[in-house]
Amino acid sequence: MEIRPWPKLGSRPSGDFRIFTLRSDLKVNPRTGRQHDFYVIDCVNWVNACAVTPDGQLVMVEQYRHGSDTIELEVPGGMLDAHETDPVAGAVRELREETGFTGRDPRVIGEMFPNAAIMSNRCHTVVVEDARLTHPLELDHGEDIAVRLVPVDEVPRLVASGRIRHAIVLAALHHFDLWRRGIRAA
Repeated sequence: MEIRPWPKLGSRPSGDFRIFTLRSDLKVNPRTGRQHDFYVIDCVNWVNACAVTPDGQLVMVEQYRHGSDTIELEVPGGMLDAHETDPVAGAVRELREETGFTGRDPRVIGEMFPNAAIMSNRCHTVVVEDARLTHPLELDHGEDIAVRLVPVDEVPRLVASGRIRHAIVLAALHHFDLWRRGIRAA
């Protein structure tokens, strides 16, 4: 059986919540011909920065997360600003603001849909090499971040132990691992 896209009959806004909007799409199941209403969360695209220091440490951040009510160890990242379309520029900005680090040769090494079932945005993983502390932190009023340098070889143990558990960060670390092994994104 061939899976086909579902034709959209209409769409209507359902809410605006500052960092995302919600819409309702009326679509037709191509297999049954029946109509269904689906809710979609529209967000700007996101970025994650996997920055490696010259001595083989991954620049990470520790921060409190309101959704899970936990303190999480993550790679720097966030939303692209309204005027940004380039994920590399956004990741470099997030890295500098959240950690004070900059580096060389930033490039996209992976792209994913954070939750393709209900969200329309993408998240890009950007690698930055030769990362060095060059700037003071520039945290937003809603951020409280501690910079952590983690030996790259320790990352799998931190994932296995549950110390790193943010799903989008885990996906970024998978892209980073593939990049380190020489497996490049298409």
